[in-house]
Amino acid sequence: MGIYLNPGNGLFEMSVNSDIYVDKSMLIDLTNSVIRTDERHICISRPRRFGKSMAANMLSAYYSRGCDSRELFRNLRISETENFEKHRNKYNVIRLDIRSYISANEDPLKIKENITEDILYEISEEYPDIKMPPRNTLEKALATVYIKTGIPFVFIIDEWDSVFRVFPQNNKAHTVYLDFLRDLLKDKEYVALDYATGIFPVKKYGEHSALNMYHEFSINDAAPYSEFMGFTEKETQALCEKYELSYDEMKDWYNGYLVDETPIYNPQSVVLACSRKIFSNYWTKTETFEALKVFIELDMDGLRQSVIRMISGEKVRVETETFQNDMTSFRSADDVMTLLIHLGYLTYDRSTGEAWIPNREVRQEFINCIKDKGWEEVMYSIRKSDDLLKATLSFDEKKGRRYC
Repeated sequence: MGIYLNPGNGLFEMSVNSDIYVDKSMLIDLTNSVIRTDERHICISRPRRFGKSMAANMLSAYYSRGCDSRELFRNLRISETENFEKHRNKYNVIRLDIRSYISANEDPLKIKENITEDILYEISEEYPDIKMPPRNTLEKALATVYIKTGIPFVFIIDEWDSVFRVFPQNNKAHTVYLDFLRDLLKDKEYVALDYATGIFPVKKYGEHSALNMYHEFSINDAAPYSEFMGFTEKETQALCEKYELSYDEMKDWYNGYLVDETPIYNPQSVVLACSRKIFSNYWTKTETFEALKVFIELDMDGLRQSVIRMISGEKVRVETETFQNDMTSFRSADDVMTLLIHLGYLTYDRSTGEAWIPNREVRQEFINCIKDKGWEEVMYSIRKSDDLLKATLSFDEKKGRRYC
């Protein structure tokens, strides 16, 4: 068992042992269906705190030869499927958290070098009797292990797009990193499965289409992975019943994300609301919202009016196809709003082409961002609307007339 090569199942075991755990193990049934096929390269992008790392930990625990996870999965839905034992703990897993390499190293050009050193070291520890080729590279080492053992590799790459989000202007680092992933993964027989997670899809990073082998599933186009993008209505209702919370209030606070016509709840916020028995802005407190302020204050192509309409509860049409999947290349209000969809500040209905603020939690953060920023007339209308709603709910006719 290693850190990067064939890790154990401890992280996923902690999730399963938690007081609040929602069984998302049928995701494995989908990845099993594409393993060792041309569809084996999967990139699933969704906002932060929507369960990306938990899914990566689960897949690592299931496929890794570094542990025996039969008992860990025994009471989960995946254990009832036909191929559960066929693939369980049968692969050499390489598990990478790209963000951890950025945290440990301020120079993004060294990410390739550090990943290569870490994996080569653990391969030499795991397979000391296999003679490696001269002019050894990571790709040659993996190919050699596969040829000698017959055991292919499962790659699980969490936060694959961190390089682009943390170093948005470093085009040289982007190119080196993309070339590294392409050389490591594309058209390689030793790759049984390649599962990457991030916030952004991959296909539009400039003109450098190194990773065109990926089948992409994003928050606004996720089928058949829609139900794994967050908590479903059924799962959230069950939690409300267990923890004796109002489902209507839970829905008001955290619902509103529409993923291929599947209503999805923010997992982080639902879990915290259940454990603390208090409805609050949990998800928004996990992020730095200075970025949101910068984006919605960009005065381009009617963006301000679109934000005002959405804060008021309206939906606006968004063209998502021009978005370049980064945080710098904005040519229109559509690009900015598409970014906000991927970050989880907006949700999107692909069938109608409309976007809107998903719920009370996120709406409040939009309101917080426009305070004292030249949006005074908007804030006045919002306060007036909120006061009218309170008067209506309290049957205060006299006060209600004042705000009409």
